[in-house]
Amino acid sequence: MGSDDLFRKRRAQEKQALKRRHYRRARYEKVLIVCEGGKTEPQYFNELRDFYRLQATNVVISGDCGSDPMSVYRTAKDVFARHSNAGDPFNRVYCVFDQDSHAGYQPALNAITSARPAGVWQAITSVPCFEFWVLLHHTYTTQAFRPAGPRSGCQQLIRTLGGYLPNYAKGQAGLFERLHGQLDFAIANAERALQHAQATGTDNPTTSVHKLVEYLRNLALENR
Repeated sequence: MGSDDLFRKRRAQEKQALKRRHYRRARYEKVLIVCEGGKTEPQYFNELRDFYRLQATNVVISGDCGSDPMSVYRTAKDVFARHSNAGDPFNRVYCVFDQDSHAGYQPALNAITSARPAGVWQAITSVPCFEFWVLLHHTYTTQAFRPAGPRSGCQQLIRTLGGYLPNYAKGQAGLFERLHGQLDFAIANAERALQHAQATGTDNPTTSVHKLVEYLRNLALENR
């Protein structure tokens, strides 16, 4: 069998598998979450999904795309297209990435803003990095986290976070459940930080992770 025949066979098998998953899905929205890296963010959202008992066939989480924001967008675009072509499209697509020192940050924001269908795609960003969302579970701050010496802005933030979570490490298991009791506090702090950023014209530090967290929590509550 030639390589073209093998490719067509794999695509047909994949399409059939997607159709089978479609029949097993719950009746609420189908969501794709693509995160940079393969550790902290995917681990966090997998734990959130399990905590709220959302189905993996409805809430698909991927972290296999590297750390560059444009790679997050390209991976999401590919997964979205494959599921759409199989007749089981996503209702929402969330691209989760940090600003940190990534050159592709603004191009990724531009690509997601213009992605189609309109209203489906959303960027969930953190400046300088996801750990600002973790920090907001413990305290509110508008202190900017910028590179200093050998440390990046994100490393500076993690150093501050260590005062609240001494054993924190990227990809740490159990992070969502450990922080869950302070979730409403973190959401309020994240919204407050965004309002401060709009008033002062700076995005360091900010995060919109709370928007995705609230959406998933509400999705679970509405479908109990």
